[in-house]
Amino acid sequence: MPKHSNSPKGPSQRQLSVGEKVRHALTEILQRREIIDPLLENAVISVTEVRMSPDLKLATAYVTVFGQEDMDPFIRALNAHARFLRGRLTPALRQMKYMPEIRFRQDDSFDNYARIDALLRSPEVLRDTQGTADEEDN
Repeated sequence: MPKHSNSPKGPSQRQLSVGEKVRHALTEILQRREIIDPLLENAVISVTEVRMSPDLKLATAYVTVFGQEDMDPFIRALNAHARFLRGRLTPALRQMKYMPEIRFRQDDSFDNYARIDALLRSPEVLRDTQGTADEEDN
């Protein structure tokens, strides 16, 4: 098999490992409520995933704020405090050559899961799946 294939590659093991370390560190900082911002003070923020760029200089953190429909103000507030958070990450990531720049994005995966679940529960899909289950019994 050729060393360089044309198929898209996923993140490297290093990217996944560093992303998980950044996620843990961000979660701890947010739990300690170190950010002084009226909007973020009482918000329950979950960092669901951190994706690292191949050079490990950019971290994209996907977050969810529980109990909030409109996430845009929270994402803007987190991005406004990104430099502060980057500085607070330094002790947890001191083994890294460069401290990554952090960008915050809304995590839409829960919406996708809910949409898939609703599709699977729709009458059309239930009818089709029940039809194949009846055929297997015969």
